[in-house]
Amino acid sequence: MTRRRGLSARLKLTLSYAGFLAVAGALLLAVVWGYLLRYVPDNPQGLLGVSPNRWLLVRTFFPAAAVAMACLLVFGLVGGWLLAGRMLAPLHRIRDAARRAGEGSLSHRIRMKGRQDEFRELSDAFDSMLGRLESHVDEQRRFAANASHELRTPLAVSRALLDVAREDPTHDREELVERLRTVNTRAIALTEALLVLSRGDTGTFTRENVDLSLLAEEAAETLLPLAEQRRIRLDVTGTAAPTSGSAELLLRMVTNLVQNAVVHNVPAGGTVTVHTGTEGAGTGRIGTGGGGTGATSVLRVENTGPPLAPEVVPTLTEPFQRGATRVRTDEHAGVGLGLAIVRSVVRAHDGSLDLVARPAGGLLVTVRLPGAP
Repeated sequence: MTRRRGLSARLKLTLSYAGFLAVAGALLLAVVWGYLLRYVPDNPQGLLGVSPNRWLLVRTFFPAAAVAMACLLVFGLVGGWLLAGRMLAPLHRIRDAARRAGEGSLSHRIRMKGRQDEFRELSDAFDSMLGRLESHVDEQRRFAANASHELRTPLAVSRALLDVAREDPTHDREELVERLRTVNTRAIALTEALLVLSRGDTGTFTRENVDLSLLAEEAAETLLPLAEQRRIRLDVTGTAAPTSGSAELLLRMVTNLVQNAVVHNVPAGGTVTVHTGTEGAGTGRIGTGGGGTGATSVLRVENTGPPLAPEVVPTLTEPFQRGATRVRTDEHAGVGLGLAIVRSVVRAHDGSLDLVARPAGGLLVTVRLPGAP
């Protein structure tokens, strides 16, 4: 944006300091002069018949007052210029950092030293903003690279299958069609997951009152055949957990958590427990339902499974990241976006997501969302 150049902040502060000092000096001289006029008579003999009189004071006082005012003005300009420069020095560092960030250098930090004041608070806030922005940009770059790779894989497989069909007309066509259908289904699932992830990141949805307990029951009912097939017990407990948000996105969040808990479990005899409830303001524990002002709706999904290393758990919510013991090759392998979608939906609903590895194996996922009346 092009603007007409005006006076710098340093010059404005300098003029302000000098002007204030000149006005203060003028008022002081006026007070002194007023008292002198009050007690010095206006006659040739002066006070008690002895000089000086008012005329003599005028001749001697005004030149000295003019010199004093000139000295005050010069002192105000020079001192104001130095003080303004010293006061605005931190602002210049923040300006330079903002320009470097605008040019694409997000790794630069101000790290202003000294005691806490307004400029230090602004510097710390700017550094924090740069840190979050750098993290977000890096995350988006990794996401774009991984998404390109994940989308390229099914397309490359499809082209290879088509090349086989073209070069070998005697090849089993039904097998090729089935494999193409499997690859295409995976590509569609990946595309739909990317769209859901995008909706969660942008937060463009209509809010309505939603009960997490009903969504948990719906997700469990949908995934019950899968759990029975894998001989896993799926339990849903708890009370109402009202919140406000997109019913579609929240259902996808709950479904992803339950499906993730079922798929990444022990081969047989495992358990998945889904619990809903509310945490009252200041109670720190799940209550008996109700919600209301100050309450937090809580969804907990706990499952058995292979042990997870503590350093692996934080990476599970990254797009296309899978723990080494959680990679699957069957029809429920997924696309590596399940927990990434959960984190995106939770963030879009102003909630929090906590993942904790269970000592005996498996994962405990806790979602906290703002409660609704």
